[in-house]
Amino acid sequence: MDVYYHDLFTFPLPPKHRFPIQKYKLLRQRLVGEGIISEKDLHIPEPASDDQLMMVHTRGYLQKIKQGELTKKEVRRMGFPWSLDLVERSRRSVGSTIAACRSALKDKIAVSLAGGTHHAYPDHGQGFCVFNDVAVAVKVVQREKRADRILVVDCDVHQGNGTAAIFKGEPRVFTLSIHGAKNFPFHKEHSDLDIPLPDGTEDEGYLEALEKGFSEAIKRFSADLVIYLAGADPHQGDRLGRLSLTKDGLARRDKLVLGRCRQEGLPVAVVMSGGYGEDVHDTIDIHFQTVKFAAEMVRNFDE
Repeated sequence: MDVYYHDLFTFPLPPKHRFPIQKYKLLRQRLVGEGIISEKDLHIPEPASDDQLMMVHTRGYLQKIKQGELTKKEVRRMGFPWSLDLVERSRRSVGSTIAACRSALKDKIAVSLAGGTHHAYPDHGQGFCVFNDVAVAVKVVQREKRADRILVVDCDVHQGNGTAAIFKGEPRVFTLSIHGAKNFPFHKEHSDLDIPLPDGTEDEGYLEALEKGFSEAIKRFSADLVIYLAGADPHQGDRLGRLSLTKDGLARRDKLVLGRCRQEGLPVAVVMSGGYGEDVHDTIDIHFQTVKFAAEMVRNFDE
């Protein structure tokens, strides 16, 4: 199974900004250390180009990001202090999602150990999201005629507002978002299918709602590719989550989504999306089991 990552996992950040970033390097180390993936499975793709980014983002926004010309308000909304390393890291995250989509269309499943930056809009960043990697990847594979109709299954605990806004009224993209009803972002966009859940939702309620919603999406939309945002933040120990799923419940979520994709013959690109555990190792456990199950599916394909 092809697994994509970038090697800019950490860069100088104030302590309060580090928790969304530190998980990535630790996750890769654990996946290799426990033999879930090998070094030969790991690939560092090209960072997203200006041309690719401007398939979604405005020229003005890209220029402001590249030159560090954001206002203080725009920096606060983005959630990270601006730096050249942040820009480069964000390009590489988008490049990883593009590569994972291309690989999934060839080999049925692929993973990016980053991505899921679904709060970014064409003209601004938001909520730890600089560029919208999923939206750019959708546009790229469509332009390359690798896939035409893409289903985005967003299981981050926060609504994929940027993605929903970007693809509003686009018949070739279907956006499904299952998220906390009262959580960030406080102004929700309209996905093609939104599944808002009350605070404290536990495993069974979540899984029942997701299974019903995913089945409805598949019935309503014939897809060439699924992009799965496998957020760790619905976990009960997540500092930004407000839902109450266990690690077992999240493993069952992964099996539900990935298993249904296999059943339907749908290629799937998996991106990690959010995860902000009080203990970073809880977040890593959840992402680890997502990639582990994806790898097991590939081995089953090969047998």
